[in-house]
Amino acid sequence: KCMWRDGIFLVGTRYSKTFKFTDINYMVASQEAQKKLFLAYAALINSLDCGATTKITLNNRHLNRKNFADTVLMKLKNDYLDYYRMEYNDVIMSKATGGNGIIQEKYVTVSVCKKNIEDARAYFARVGAELTARFAALGAKVTEMDATEKLRVLHDFYRSGEEVYFRFDAQDMMRKGHDFRDYICPDSVEKHSDYLMLGGKYARVIYLKDYASFISDQLVTKLTDQSRSMMLSIDIIPVATDEAVREVERKMLGVETNITNWQRRQNANNNFSAIVPYDMEQQRRETKEYMTDLTSRDQRMMLSVLTIVHLADTKAELDADTDALLKVAADHMCQMAVLRYQQLDGLNTALPIGTRKIDTFRTLTTESLAVFMPFKVQEIQEPGGIYFGENAISHNLILCNMKNLLNQSMMLLGIPGSGKSFFAKLLIVAIALSTKDDIIILDPEGEYTPLVKALGGSVMCFAVGGSDWLNAMAMEEGYGEGSPVAFKSQFIMSLLKQIDTDGIRAHHKSIIDRCTASVYRYYQQGNYMGTPPTLQDFREELLKQNEPEAQEIALAIELFTDGSLNTFAKHTNVDTKSRLICYDILDLGKQLQPIGMLVVLDSILNRITQNRAKGRNTFIFIDEIYLLFQHEYSANFLFTLWKRVRKYGAYCTGITQNVDDLLQSHTARTMLANSEFIIMLNQASTDRIELAKLLNISDLQMSYITNVGAGQGLLKVGSSLVPFVNKFPRNTELYQLMTTKFGEC
Repeated sequence: KCMWRDGIFLVGTRYSKTFKFTDINYMVASQEAQKKLFLAYAALINSLDCGATTKITLNNRHLNRKNFADTVLMKLKNDYLDYYRMEYNDVIMSKATGGNGIIQEKYVTVSVCKKNIEDARAYFARVGAELTARFAALGAKVTEMDATEKLRVLHDFYRSGEEVYFRFDAQDMMRKGHDFRDYICPDSVEKHSDYLMLGGKYARVIYLKDYASFISDQLVTKLTDQSRSMMLSIDIIPVATDEAVREVERKMLGVETNITNWQRRQNANNNFSAIVPYDMEQQRRETKEYMTDLTSRDQRMMLSVLTIVHLADTKAELDADTDALLKVAADHMCQMAVLRYQQLDGLNTALPIGTRKIDTFRTLTTESLAVFMPFKVQEIQEPGGIYFGENAISHNLILCNMKNLLNQSMMLLGIPGSGKSFFAKLLIVAIALSTKDDIIILDPEGEYTPLVKALGGSVMCFAVGGSDWLNAMAMEEGYGEGSPVAFKSQFIMSLLKQIDTDGIRAHHKSIIDRCTASVYRYYQQGNYMGTPPTLQDFREELLKQNEPEAQEIALAIELFTDGSLNTFAKHTNVDTKSRLICYDILDLGKQLQPIGMLVVLDSILNRITQNRAKGRNTFIFIDEIYLLFQHEYSANFLFTLWKRVRKYGAYCTGITQNVDDLLQSHTARTMLANSEFIIMLNQASTDRIELAKLLNISDLQMSYITNVGAGQGLLKVGSSLVPFVNKFPRNTELYQLMTTKFGEC
């Protein structure tokens, strides 16, 4: 009859308000975890107010393509990369609409009788806080729906296929004197005995008629798995405990009276040994159990109605969908039936408006009602999120915004051939095409070059005797924490320890620190032609010292400054200013590789420092990260980088296949445990065992990383574990740039 902007509706004489709640990982949880979630959901139902009616609704609705395009698809920028953006958008749109474009939302609608809107608003504020706390215990989030959001839900159902045309401006509506119902109603409603015509769509309402003695907690999930527009609602009317006990006592008295009368008749026939019939004994036992549930097991009496309304384009399709739903119920030993001559009342009951027009009540206890579990699997669809594949259970897109996490560092794990590099390249493509953030890649296998060049990035190929040089002594303003020179001095010590692991002692460190400070002081005075000092300048400073130990250090590093391994001892001659940079260290060789990795990590830290000053994010991808953990000093430097870069607006991603070997390192284990974002593809048996211990993965969840195909696995986002599938079409240019399969690239 009336509505307010904050989403409160006046329905008949009752006020109603709808809250939207998110899904949780129920189906993929372990049996013990499912039991805890079930009890928590039962506690939520137990907490419902006796003076109000609650409706839980699952809404299978069509994807709003316009809204999806505005919020998820990449915006074209009129540059040479627009071709890739359009190709990427086509892939995402085809994935989003693959299963008829159906996505599921969940609502809880509370309706109550109050004197006026102020009382109702105060009541819903209290109920909203209670629901938020109860759903938080389950791991779900609750948000209030305002008037526009609720009207959009009704509009999208009544006008299925016209989702993009919804518009509603309360101020404009009131100024023109329009009725808000005109913005959502179908063009026509045609009533028939067992179906409705809503505009050009066919709709039918069915209800749960007979309940089985045992019902699976997957019944609701199976009913809503149909790829059709539908709404399933469970109306819940809690009964006050004292009233419920009196009702059960009356039932018990009736049962005992029937038994007594039956025994009196038998005695009258001189049958003094007759046994009470099974059905009467069963009634007595069930009534006693019900009374025990109410008085001893903290159960409550609930009156419930389960209704489903589904839409179709044709009558034949509607009949087929109805038969499918009836069969699902029959498979679970329940019976659903079509409402006869009550279709419109059933429609109003099934929609999340806050009213109930049919009285097909069933009396249940709290736990019996909790079996109608509305949860399935957690969805990750965050505003501004990057595409990470499809949910393996619900087939909805996974859109995750890493910036929302407390710690944005990420690990990408999987055996060879599981799709690690492809997944990393897909993320690089998404970031490069949709953001202005910088991307830095440490590539020990030389496999990212084609992609980086296609995206307009800079590739640096470091090799023994190569033509690309990188200055190990380069230092940007703001480098390190506290004193930049002191931090660089520690870096030089680590570098020299890699060269001579046994020769650097305490007195050597003093000489190194003194010479480092000297060359930078000399540079700050305007020398070295205004360019940062190099390792060659550092060696010359060592030669000026009087101590024989300084001469020893100078001799030890001569091969790496003036000899054949001087790749990192000269002024930088490669483009380090590009937005997309790839450090190719494939051809460094065994002797130069440990030093090269340290220098590259230091160069990355320099870039992060620059971007921090500019307020720009930096994404870092380190392939085969286990190579860095093979050397103590590069591992320690990486560990420090992993912990610090979060404050600098940078996000590190480590990619590796040797999980078991990685976890042998305490440093690596700590980094993995501290990573809130972990992508697990197909894992070897030993790796699975270690990951299960570290991340508390259930056996069912483990099946998603056991002998699965490329691009399939588990996604750990914060505390959530979501199974995913990431299949990219092969007939695209992006696929050719990203694939590493022999014969395809």
